[in-house]
Amino acid sequence: MTRDQIFEFFRRLAEANPAPETELAYGNTYQLLVAVTMSAQSTDVGVNKATKRLFELVQTPAQMVALGEAGLKEHIKTIGLFNAKAKNVIVLSEMLIRDHGGEVPADRDALTALPGVGRKTANVVLNTAFGAETFAVDTHIFRVCNRTGMAKGKTPEAVEKGLDKKVPAPFRLGAHHWLILHGRYVCKARKPECWHCGVIDLCRYKAKVMDAEAKPAPKKPARKPKILASPPKGQ
Repeated sequence: MTRDQIFEFFRRLAEANPAPETELAYGNTYQLLVAVTMSAQSTDVGVNKATKRLFELVQTPAQMVALGEAGLKEHIKTIGLFNAKAKNVIVLSEMLIRDHGGEVPADRDALTALPGVGRKTANVVLNTAFGAETFAVDTHIFRVCNRTGMAKGKTPEAVEKGLDKKVPAPFRLGAHHWLILHGRYVCKARKPECWHCGVIDLCRYKAKVMDAEAKPAPKKPARKPKILASPPKGQ
């Protein structure tokens, strides 16, 4: 996609949704951090259901530490990887109290030093809570950027670099929200709903689906792993 096409892409998404927001429910920056940490390999809907009661009881790192790992698990046991997530949230809460006065730092390196917080999570928090022009590349954004030709890349970080280079100034703050929502509700993984896509003429994806009744494309069979005679060094 050319720079003019990228500008028009976001202009149309912005016209349809002028103030895009995360679909995770939260009341403050700490709760946002916890919710985004919980969302790995889980849906926002599932996380919101799990944290509804939790966030009524817990608004600060100190309250989370007081709740304890076992208590946290009871609230989030319906979401994937809840054991590991509960452990990480308790430890990161302790670190926030010890190292940051109980506040969430507005710094990527400080955020990614917390357990369970990767670059994507840090970027979401920096963008949503602190107004930083960051691009949190999840599976939706990765798919949309590669399909449309906006910012192709073999890794999330490569796509992030492409977006940082190409997204024009008026749309940088809301870009990752628009892309996530577009991927979640229109440019879906198995069956992109191209028949009602507002940016279809700008998209470089060749296998456009124009029939709402069409069946989703079959999944490609997984490649069989190579069997090594002996494990490689360093593993």
